[in-house]
Amino acid sequence: MTSVHEIHDEATGDVPVRRITVTVNGERHVVECEPRLLLAHLLRQGLRLTGTHMGCDTTNCGACTVLVDGRAVKSCTMFAVQADGHDVMTVEGLATASELHPLQEGFRQEHGLQCGFCTPGMMLSAKALLDENPDPSEEDVRWALSGNLCRCTGYQNIVKSVLWAAAKLRSE
Repeated sequence: MTSVHEIHDEATGDVPVRRITVTVNGERHVVECEPRLLLAHLLRQGLRLTGTHMGCDTTNCGACTVLVDGRAVKSCTMFAVQADGHDVMTVEGLATASELHPLQEGFRQEHGLQCGFCTPGMMLSAKALLDENPDPSEEDVRWALSGNLCRCTGYQNIVKSVLWAAAKLRSE
């Protein structure tokens, strides 16, 4: 079992701890955490899945996007206890041990990343879209990614990357 507690300057001994069970990238975890712990912090500090990035803490940038039961969620404003009993996917869950997910391939093939900070959130938002709509239009992709900010690119190559992945997934 993993214990995760928020770190503060003052003692946290009077804060109750809850035991939750969450499946992350197909692996079941039983975790003890404070009810105020954010899902992003559980993933990054508790489970050491650092692909979930923290950019704004206000849901504006989308760098912390993960999938909860297949739905894109910004983990910087979701409490870990809200994930109790749910399936969470992070960017680390996209690839297998031997091959990249088509979205990862698409971002590589179409040059959909520069610094890479927004990329995990973009990929998971795109995965939620492609799971629901395997043949999206450019407008569909732009709408699905509208909650994710990239400060490096003009988004064109990101959109091309998602469309590339959609075509590859349809051909498989």
